[in-house]
Amino acid sequence: MSDPKAVETEASNFIRDMIAADVSSGKTSRVITRFPPEPNGYLHIGHAKSICLNFGMAQEFGGYCNLRFDDTNPEKESVEYVNAIRRDVEWLGFEWHGNPFASDYFDQLYGYAFDLIKQGNAYVDSQSAEQIRETRGTLKQPGSDGPYRDRSIDENLQLFEDMRDGKYADGEHVLRAKIDMSSPNINMRDPIIYRIRHISHHNTGDKWCIYPLYDFTHGLSDAIEGVSHSLCTLEFEDHRPLYDWILDRLQTPSRPEQTEFARLQLEYCLTSKRKLNQLVVDGHVDGWDDPRMLTISGMRRRGFTPESIVNFCSMIGVTKKDSHIEMSVLENALREDLNRRAERRMAVINPLKVIIENYPEDQDEMLTGVNHPQDPEYGNREIPFSRVIYIEQDDFMEDAPKKFFRLSVGREVRLRFAYYITCQQVIKNDDGSINHLVCTYDPESRGGKSADGRKVKGTIHWVSAAHALDARVNLYDRLFNTRSPGAEDNFVATINPDSLQVRENARLEPAVEVTGNQLAYQFERLGYFISDSDSTQQQPIFNRTMTLRDSWAKIDKS
Repeated sequence: MSDPKAVETEASNFIRDMIAADVSSGKTSRVITRFPPEPNGYLHIGHAKSICLNFGMAQEFGGYCNLRFDDTNPEKESVEYVNAIRRDVEWLGFEWHGNPFASDYFDQLYGYAFDLIKQGNAYVDSQSAEQIRETRGTLKQPGSDGPYRDRSIDENLQLFEDMRDGKYADGEHVLRAKIDMSSPNINMRDPIIYRIRHISHHNTGDKWCIYPLYDFTHGLSDAIEGVSHSLCTLEFEDHRPLYDWILDRLQTPSRPEQTEFARLQLEYCLTSKRKLNQLVVDGHVDGWDDPRMLTISGMRRRGFTPESIVNFCSMIGVTKKDSHIEMSVLENALREDLNRRAERRMAVINPLKVIIENYPEDQDEMLTGVNHPQDPEYGNREIPFSRVIYIEQDDFMEDAPKKFFRLSVGREVRLRFAYYITCQQVIKNDDGSINHLVCTYDPESRGGKSADGRKVKGTIHWVSAAHALDARVNLYDRLFNTRSPGAEDNFVATINPDSLQVRENARLEPAVEVTGNQLAYQFERLGYFISDSDSTQQQPIFNRTMTLRDSWAKIDKS
């Protein structure tokens, strides 16, 4: 797992500066933060930024961070999502201090709502949802008072108790904060803070049939937990006056402050749970952990490391201004991490058979290959070699141009860790397609160096046919072919048709572990690959984590 303490901290982070000033001045005696996801979907790369910020700041300043589930919407929440969120936070390398649910505070929240009613700061509204929308006004026009705004305190208290006791149907009444229907901030126009929902809750069961709204729950949960710095993304900036209004009117254990920062906006990426859910439900992807999805679980299945994600979040910094981050920044963070740590192996994903006619038919031998060319501590491995091998189809061209430095008839190449071979003949099928190549080898060039000192310009990878592991390889690429799919009315139409290409007949050298490996291999010259969660000894499956170079660079510059 990643070590958050090891993350570089040079990038701009105004939140760090603010907390440092609060600690230095004595305003904050202990830094307490929280990461408060709603358990209505899987976490994505945007959540990773918030996780790294909240857990990282608490850790850096000697405090702690709670993982709190803001579970006030029982129709969309489930234990599946709760468990997935916990798994993702742990995988990123963070430990929470407490793991409460907002629903743990439902009794206290009900009492706080009761206090607002007794103060005259909340009332039960019996209008329909449509009527409430009509009287709320618009961004340019103020709202208007509804017919139930001036109900007596006693009547509101009784109605609210009856709502709790299940005497009314869904939507028959709501509880609203009584603020200002003409406020220029539409969030302050008597927002709904409780509604009736006769539905079982994943944590509280059937105890409640009224549920608080997020804006009411959030700040009070922070106060109950003693949160010193409530860090939210910029879309909650207009909600801060309501956050403060509620806390200013109630006697709570502490008085947190909300600060907003820019959310992660990554090109070629969706960070909307609703839209991600649509991709899953409509079958455009194979579940929340599809390796093309930038959910944390999808990235893990694809072969991203937690270290690369944490370092990416540190690299992009924390600012108050929205900006778009190029996908290449995330991809390069992964490449840099894997280049340092991934062991090398050879694999052929589009195999072309080669028969080395002057190599003894009844012979095979073991060659030595280094596991990591930059780090000798990774050691060596044995690679079997035999008369029949596979090379990549792209490494042979029948009518090759002068600058094609791979294999062609009459041309010589070096086999990685092995010998020089020369193509002598192309054997074709009846339809004209290539069946196999006939080559010869130089037995004096073992290890890739000729006895007479001659040089060849091309080195290609290969696997021994007799020893190779048959595998399926999934070649994953960016899911969308437009920079801002979330801005498109029909974002599904922007799905990249080449985001998944399957190769059923790949061949891997036998030193490849096909199950359970936590770190991707670099398949030489092809990219980084990791065994899929469905991979077995009988049916190895590998996912391409990332290409060795950015294949989108020219497109991104256009």
